[in-house]
Amino acid sequence: MIKHNNKLVRGKIPDIIQANGATPVIRVITDDSEYLSALGDKLLEEAGEVRREPSLDELADAQEVVNALTRALGHTLEDLESARQQKADKRGDFEGRIYLVSTEE
Repeated sequence: MIKHNNKLVRGKIPDIIQANGATPVIRVITDDSEYLSALGDKLLEEAGEVRREPSLDELADAQEVVNALTRALGHTLEDLESARQQKADKRGDFEGRIYLVSTEE
């Protein structure tokens, strides 16, 4: 039976699949735009998993994708943290749990 996955996976996943007695069929993405697209898809997948099962483990998966996207865009994790801090300083963070219901004009 063939299971079609068609998604970006972590580097050791093919070895894990093989160790479990299955045969992985892989290809390496060489096109930068395809890689960014695959990372975007993976981020959506991981966000869905965090929503279904909020846990540190699922957040770590999402963070791994964010880290890869950061590097793929030519930035460092320090650049990301700096951008995050600047945005928090300017617009705030989510610690206040503020939920915007509506806006009157």
